[in-house]
Amino acid sequence: MDLKLKDKRALVTGSSRGLGYAAALALAKEGCKVAINGRDEAKIKIAAEKMSKETGSQVIGLVGDVSLPDAPSKLIQQTAEAFGGLDILITNAGGPPSGSIDSLDEAAWQKGVDSCLMAHVRLIKAALPYLRKSDSASILTITSMSVKQPIANLLLSNSIRMAAIGLTKSLALELGREGIRVNSILPGWTETERVTELMTARATTNNSTVEEETRKQSELSPLGRLGQPEEFANAAAFLVSPAASYITGVMLNVDGGMYKGTL
Repeated sequence: MDLKLKDKRALVTGSSRGLGYAAALALAKEGCKVAINGRDEAKIKIAAEKMSKETGSQVIGLVGDVSLPDAPSKLIQQTAEAFGGLDILITNAGGPPSGSIDSLDEAAWQKGVDSCLMAHVRLIKAALPYLRKSDSASILTITSMSVKQPIANLLLSNSIRMAAIGLTKSLALELGREGIRVNSILPGWTETERVTELMTARATTNNSTVEEETRKQSELSPLGRLGQPEEFANAAAFLVSPAASYITGVMLNVDGGMYKGTL
């Protein structure tokens, strides 16, 4: 299937590694011009050069912490100036730390709100003037399967990402008449650096090993394994592409069936 992504202009935040990098790579392979983003200048430069070399597409690396109030608008402006506009926005940020109600202070909650909710809000708000000029505008928020099935010891993610889902659905209804599609992917346990960090924390708590904790988590999937970043990325590339032109307001689980509900 031709996703009709060639020469589309995209910004993927939180994309120096993990799911964000995988999504950006998938777009670049389809011929998109892609801006990737991270907080570490050296790392994002290396990631952009690697992606450009691998795909032959134009890829630029932008430095910025999307949880900070002024960063989102700068990233949007830099992308639009480099590519002459914007067609696709994928909003992603690093997951908040694990913890319980007793261990998380108010500062942690505020940081979680900034990274897991306000980053989406600020990026989308800044991008709208450019997306309104596109004939194939698409927004994709990256959230988590935790919005449907809370994950133990991830109270911040379980709570705050629910608001991002409310934002996504509301904007799909609000912006649809303008031709702007808004969807979300709810990834499950995928083999990324972030998941390795979580498995390491579990191993420390349970006095076990990362391998044992990964095995136990894998067994919760009907497929018997964790996901691969490219499996998530394939779904992301489709959802933001013109090939998915009649899909909006969808919260898509990409979790290997780990979510056990029917809705």
